[in-house]
Amino acid sequence: MKNSKIITAVAHVASEYLNLEKTLEKSMSLIKEAARKNAQIIIFPEAFLPGFPYWNAINSPLQNHQLFLKLYENSISIDSIEIKKLKKIAKENNIIVSMGFNEKSSASNGTLWNSNIIISEKGNILNHHRKIVPTFYEKLTWSNGDGAGLKVKKTKIGNIGMLICGENTNSLAKYSLIAQGEQIHISSYPAKWPTQTSKSGQYNLETTIKMRAGAHAFEGKVFNLVASGFIDKATYSILEKYKVKNLNILKNTPPAISAVFNPSGEIEGKHLSNQEGILYTTIDLNDCIKAKQFHDISGGYNRFDIFQLKVNHSRSSSINFMNGDEDE
Repeated sequence: MKNSKIITAVAHVASEYLNLEKTLEKSMSLIKEAARKNAQIIIFPEAFLPGFPYWNAINSPLQNHQLFLKLYENSISIDSIEIKKLKKIAKENNIIVSMGFNEKSSASNGTLWNSNIIISEKGNILNHHRKIVPTFYEKLTWSNGDGAGLKVKKTKIGNIGMLICGENTNSLAKYSLIAQGEQIHISSYPAKWPTQTSKSGQYNLETTIKMRAGAHAFEGKVFNLVASGFIDKATYSILEKYKVKNLNILKNTPPAISAVFNPSGEIEGKHLSNQEGILYTTIDLNDCIKAKQFHDISGGYNRFDIFQLKVNHSRSSSINFMNGDEDE
């Protein structure tokens, strides 16, 4: 395969928390920086615009009304001016952009989705995915998505698919992408994800990501680009301003990592965890082809006469109108 080597950029960065305008400005600056370093694609964390709702894990739902309102006010629709700006800067810098964002619904003033888009280097939206099912306490903020984004898109750098955070444990969702010829998989995560009130038994995103991302890369013989968030002092200050309780639980939760996993399931090069930055990694898609000789689960190493999977790619809708008599 000619021109099989690709420079990837994974943004391990904090949002300008709950401030859409400033977070967008930061993302655009990082896109320009990655392009200057000759990266052909840049990946941002889960819900980067304008931030992940960490309060759901540590605060009572009865105390979160103002935080939800603040998040909603700084969320965007798919046809927003902010998305248009991202499309423009991707085109101007000739780079593919994957962005996580809180998405508003046109059907309801209170509905949000945990969404991710991939924008081509020509400024077109290649794929728009809404997380199928919010995980655990995320249901307090986000609604169920659908299967419309469970697609692999052909790009100039290869075939790209994506899943958000916990979806990367869903074997059916993962296989649905592998079976569409996926070569590059995008995984987005928050900075931390508390599950316990004490340090003991706390959910360790680094360990989880290594298992999930390594498994998907190994099973699908793909490169898995993992972008996780980062929590800075400013984020903690904003949560304190809104009187979020139990912040020590969040502070004591192990942080996530950002990394690139190769088709052998191993981290390719370095990874980032405790500091912000952009992780640059050169990958070679020929490694995917060579690895398919061993296990090709969407090809010769499967039995499609035994196993079958059906996926609904339809976009869900709050209402469907039937044609009736025209108004007189």
